[in-house]
Amino acid sequence: MAEGDIIMISQKELRYLAVIRKILEKRINKTEAAKILDISRQQVIRITKRVFDEGEKGLLHRLRGRTSNRAYPKEVKKAACKLYRDKYWDFGPTLASEKLFEIDNIKLSDETLRSWLLESGDWQKRKKGRKHRKWRDRKVHCGQMLQGDGSHHKWFEDRGPECVLMGFIDDATSRVYARFYEYEGTIPAMDMMKRYLRKYGIPVSLYMDNHATYKARGKATIEDELAGREPLSQFERGVKELGMEFIHARSPQAKGRIERLFKTFQDRVLKEMRLANVGSIREGNTFLRGYLPKYNKRFGVIAKDPADLHRELPDGLELDAYLCIKTLRTIRNDYTVTHDKKLYQVISMTKAKKVTAEDRISGKVVIREYSGRLLDYVEIKSRPKKRKEEKPKIKLRKRYIPPMSHPYKKSMYDRRYPQINSYPQKEKSSKKEKELLLLVH
Repeated sequence: MAEGDIIMISQKELRYLAVIRKILEKRINKTEAAKILDISRQQVIRITKRVFDEGEKGLLHRLRGRTSNRAYPKEVKKAACKLYRDKYWDFGPTLASEKLFEIDNIKLSDETLRSWLLESGDWQKRKKGRKHRKWRDRKVHCGQMLQGDGSHHKWFEDRGPECVLMGFIDDATSRVYARFYEYEGTIPAMDMMKRYLRKYGIPVSLYMDNHATYKARGKATIEDELAGREPLSQFERGVKELGMEFIHARSPQAKGRIERLFKTFQDRVLKEMRLANVGSIREGNTFLRGYLPKYNKRFGVIAKDPADLHRELPDGLELDAYLCIKTLRTIRNDYTVTHDKKLYQVISMTKAKKVTAEDRISGKVVIREYSGRLLDYVEIKSRPKKRKEEKPKIKLRKRYIPPMSHPYKKSMYDRRYPQINSYPQKEKSSKKEKELLLLVH
């Protein structure tokens, strides 16, 4: 059969053709055919006439093979693909379509751009990993649980230093709060928590992993064992003192919402910052302040229950007194306290023998009694230098090396017969002369 005789028809058209043939064979009438095909009788008459005049080709739609009236011009397709190769080469089709509209004023749907990129070979289909975890429903209320973590990545690529993005995401609404820091540690985590609490309030619980910042690695002290409690990290202690429940995740998949957020940010935010030429932590935090509200508005969800469980900060609550590093110190008899290789003179009168030194986020040090009263102190910057004990000088006795003429150097034979081989000798006696001397003696 010639290639031109091949007609491609759909299953629907095959069903229509089978019914129309029965009409032409006068096995059924047009009214019965209309009921079978679920179309009007007039439509059956039109289709039957076309099949009778043109054959099976009459069943095909008249617009088949023609370009759609809504199709984009070829110039738009060519320009979009060229911009993708030159400017958005590592963007996904969804993000690339957004940037083409925002920056280049080319409005395309992500599926249209995806089909063009698949056709040109600039994009390939990706298979998603198999889901093997049990689905967990979102929390009902906003503020009921907050997931947090840090992501180490080259966020500024080659334009700036390596850093960590620390973020919180609300489990019920997917609302995101994030900031860049130099490292993932206690002070950055406390600073992050302090900023979040001032903006949204105190959540019910916090869900984080077993990083050394969030979970203590040391052994329990005697006080902890007597009280029947586990050792707490400084960050976990501060969170619990503020009335939040701290939950440790046993695997990354358990807190999958924050993990997926970082995966999305490593794709979207990294490229957004590239377009904005962000190259430092300070510029990155400024960028996030403007970017996160837009992100939350677009990708956030509505909680099942509109009630917000965040508690407002009480009036007069000093967050720095909770979110700080607390260390127990002893007051000496001269009212001095040593802390972090520094010496402090306590001015306030106190009967306490133990005090707590607090390292604040700002770098300030505060000394507090167990009752909570702050103590005034002055740092002692100059200390008297210890007198160095002068060690007695030890004169090293020169080693005596005896000369070759010393009796110690002589052999037993030479000491027994000194006249034969005495030192010093001008001329060595021959062997025969020594034998003659022995005979004489």
